[in-house]
Amino acid sequence: MHSAAPARPASIFTPVLLVGCAIIMVSFAIRASFGVFQIPIAEEFGWLRAEFSLAIAIQNLAWGIGQPFFGAMAEKLGDRKAIILGALFYAAGLVLSSFAVTPTAHQFYEILVGFGIAGTGFGVIMAVVGRAASDENRSMSLAIATAAGSVGQIFGAPLAEWLLTMMSWQSVFLVFAASILAVLCLLPLMRAPTPPASRAELEQSLGAILNKAFRDPSFTLIFVGFFSCGYQLGFITAHFPAFVTEMCGPILPGGVLHGLGITTTSALGAVAISLIGLANIAGTLAAGWAGKYWPRKYLLAGIYTARTFVAAAFILTPITPATVLLFSAAMGSLWLATVPLTSGLIAHIYGLRYMGTLYGIVFFSHQLGSFMGVWLGGKMYDLTGDYMLVWWIGIGVGAFSAIVHLPVREKPMPLAAKAA
Repeated sequence: MHSAAPARPASIFTPVLLVGCAIIMVSFAIRASFGVFQIPIAEEFGWLRAEFSLAIAIQNLAWGIGQPFFGAMAEKLGDRKAIILGALFYAAGLVLSSFAVTPTAHQFYEILVGFGIAGTGFGVIMAVVGRAASDENRSMSLAIATAAGSVGQIFGAPLAEWLLTMMSWQSVFLVFAASILAVLCLLPLMRAPTPPASRAELEQSLGAILNKAFRDPSFTLIFVGFFSCGYQLGFITAHFPAFVTEMCGPILPGGVLHGLGITTTSALGAVAISLIGLANIAGTLAAGWAGKYWPRKYLLAGIYTARTFVAAAFILTPITPATVLLFSAAMGSLWLATVPLTSGLIAHIYGLRYMGTLYGIVFFSHQLGSFMGVWLGGKMYDLTGDYMLVWWIGIGVGAFSAIVHLPVREKPMPLAAKAA
């Protein structure tokens, strides 16, 4: 008799992962570009910096509010339906924003954009990617999907900056609206699998698992800890291009940057966001790999500690083109490394069945932090003329998050089987 051939290991690059990466990439390319519009929109209408900052802050808050709802919708009605609805919200918000001429209108339409990001971003995509991946590939699959957001960030801000040299910001918004709708053509390839949940998981209702999670101190610690990630990322994405434009030393003729065509601090600000995204690809993939071998809570604590030191070192030294690039590379390597670790931690502790909803609830804390970082950045700039206080607050909350992850109980929560 011939022995059976050994089973081939499951491929990590499934159609679900590839399509999910494409959707996240386009969604995050658009989202990462909003900081580039801070100065053009404020100058056209003569607004204070806080006006458009509040619009971006509301976008982040709406994203957080919408995330658990889109996660639950995906689990109840299907992933593709949730993604299509999210793309429609996204496009509608961008189109309506292109016609907005008052701060209130921008702020209102950014609610639609925020819901759109919720439906086309990490919450829905990470859940379906996590369910589609094998146990051995799950950590790295989540990391690859997260890294796709960084790929979008690499070209999103520079693309917006380049488009603004040829057309108005209103037209750029319309181009972006068409882009998020175009990516829906890939959805037929995204055939979501049946969740590989255990019998005990399937017998748990959504209400029962939410009750267990809300009563678990570890879930509370993860929820609280994700706040600082949102604060730091929201503030930097929305304000760092303007910060670099106004605070960075000049780009000298004859230097490497000048030779590459980066001759203004405005262009450097857009490139900085792109460099953060580029560095984050390596950082996120490394986090996904490390999550297979070391406790995720310690990795998260280490990432938040490193962010704290990097941000403090940057603000305590003279701000030059060189330090901007060094900071962008260092912070980028830590940027979204928290996402596969946090989502993987939730899946590990509470199971895959309602991962999208549970991650969406935790992500709401992230977006509360984003709202505070974006809004407070604009408000304090108008009051003080700089971003220093907001920057130091971000350093403080980063140190706090490093501490709160340490007591997290990193072991699967027992699921009670249904009574006979």
